[in-house]
Amino acid sequence: MTDLPKSIRINEEGPREGFQFEKGPIATARKIDLINALSHTGLKQIQIVSFVPPQNVPGMADADEVVSGFTPNPEVAYTALWLNERGLQRALGHDEKLYLFGSIGLTCSAPFLLRNQKRTMEENLEAQRSMIKMYQTQGIAVRRGSLMAAFGCNFAGDIAPALVAEMVGQQLDMAAEAGEVLEYVSLADTMAWATPLSIQRVVGAVRAKFPDLKLSLHLHDTRGMGIANAYAGLTMGVDTYDAAVAGLGGCPFAAHKGAAGNVCTEDLVFMCNEMGIETGIDLDALLAAACVAEEVVGHPLPGSVKSGGTLKALREKLRAH
Repeated sequence: MTDLPKSIRINEEGPREGFQFEKGPIATARKIDLINALSHTGLKQIQIVSFVPPQNVPGMADADEVVSGFTPNPEVAYTALWLNERGLQRALGHDEKLYLFGSIGLTCSAPFLLRNQKRTMEENLEAQRSMIKMYQTQGIAVRRGSLMAAFGCNFAGDIAPALVAEMVGQQLDMAAEAGEVLEYVSLADTMAWATPLSIQRVVGAVRAKFPDLKLSLHLHDTRGMGIANAYAGLTMGVDTYDAAVAGLGGCPFAAHKGAAGNVCTEDLVFMCNEMGIETGIDLDALLAAACVAEEVVGHPLPGSVKSGGTLKALREKLRAH
């Protein structure tokens, strides 16, 4: 067990993850309400939309309107997701409000890659090289590697930790060939196959090969393992996490039957607070934003602390007596 980090960074992805996954239409104004609420919680990075074809992800059909309409907090970096050059061009149209950085995105599962992006592994490698060239043409730094299905896949089964480490190496080599240096690599549990043990094994395999590489985790909670997996990451010294307010989200191409939300932001913040790990986030403000999220989607969301409350109020009540 590695020493626990003294502080962590949480990248909020609820607006993008959640609104792409919800079945029914959500008014653009309500999406903006949630983004504006999250902007005043202490979060430093919020992913608000994805620029993808609306026929594939109907919930992102109004992505341009959402970006145009929200009120930015200058202390927050607002990001977007794209999967191809056309999506990047749309993002570039909002560069005054969005924080744009390049990412090299690979997938550990060939069948999921084909389903998600309609590419073979070889085609995706070439597509990523083309994207790097486009980033450089636009003066956008390539900061991140992103590895989907790093812990298992509904279509390919278990993913060997050695394969994950090998594909991280591919990302680092690809960046180096282009004269770029990745600041970190995100390991994504895209289809919620991870358990605390597999988190330790995969992170351990990558660390064994690349001991100085900074890692982040993108975790899903389909089987209730999200917060346990985040804890496992903390024990391995991982200090950067993607999360979604109220447990919003899921992957629309993962073929899940049950809930598939991300690890819940306020639950992760609560756990870190109780462990003495700094997040820089105002938990009360975040809980208020979680309630907004639930109102916006119009149905219960799986976050636990927004329902059960924090221990702070209980401790204060007990001290008063």
